[in-house]
Amino acid sequence: MPRKYVYFFGGKKAEGKAEMKSLLGGKGANLAEMVNISLPVPAGFTISTEVCTHYYDNNEKYPKELKAQVLSALSKVEKEMGAKFGDSENPLLLSVRSGARASMPGMMDTILNLGLNDEVVEGLARLTDNERFASDSYRRFIQMFGDVVMEVPHHDFEHALQSVKDAK
Repeated sequence: MPRKYVYFFGGKKAEGKAEMKSLLGGKGANLAEMVNISLPVPAGFTISTEVCTHYYDNNEKYPKELKAQVLSALSKVEKEMGAKFGDSENPLLLSVRSGARASMPGMMDTILNLGLNDEVVEGLARLTDNERFASDSYRRFIQMFGDVVMEVPHHDFEHALQSVKDAK
């Protein structure tokens, strides 16, 4: 049986619990525990800390089982939330938050609105009847993704935004 790397939480059940902090990180364990005590938490999943260990112990390669487990968990989130990742009519947007076994305030990265692209943002505008909200959400996603994933300095985005504001 393949090793479990992805832990779902949502609805009224979680595959984790508070005591699993070393495996799920602080955020993951706390989200699971909130679901377990019936607090309203949007569905999601946690990728275990073992993935990071595996990555660095294996020449910066992810476990072969990881992709299938993430896709399975994503399918459960879509079902629970009644929306679909990448769908322009009823988009599911994800928040990606890094975590660790030990608390590291201010040291971890976050990307909000993962799932937005040129087509999905148009659907979000239609769905919310708020083009400005959708556009601002997309801008924030691009800025966070650029900063965290692509290592584009945050101030470059701020400078570009201020230039547009000044021109208007």
